[in-house]
Amino acid sequence: MQSMHAIIETGGKQYTVAEGDVVYIEKLEQNAGDQITFDRVLAVLDDAKNMFGAPTVEGASVAATVVKNGRGKKIRIFKYNAKKGYRRRQGHRQPYTKVEIGKISV
Repeated sequence: MQSMHAIIETGGKQYTVAEGDVVYIEKLEQNAGDQITFDRVLAVLDDAKNMFGAPTVEGASVAATVVKNGRGKKIRIFKYNAKKGYRRRQGHRQPYTKVEIGKISV
């Protein structure tokens, strides 16, 4: 059984993916069900051989399908200075895109 992995870059972050993986990445302007291709492939790791790019692997791409767009759990930011009467409360929900990795082609 061949297990092929790739390291892709999207949204300023790097992800290690394999065929069939479901990955939460930074929000993309795509709708659910859309096909997407990641061209910034930094490395392709295979049982037979490994290819590393400088900075990207030539001709390599990773096909994926957008499953859904959503927002993560709320985090609460609370700033506080003792004895000064300073209190600030803020919440944030980071948007994400859930993608299912399809074919890794070299």
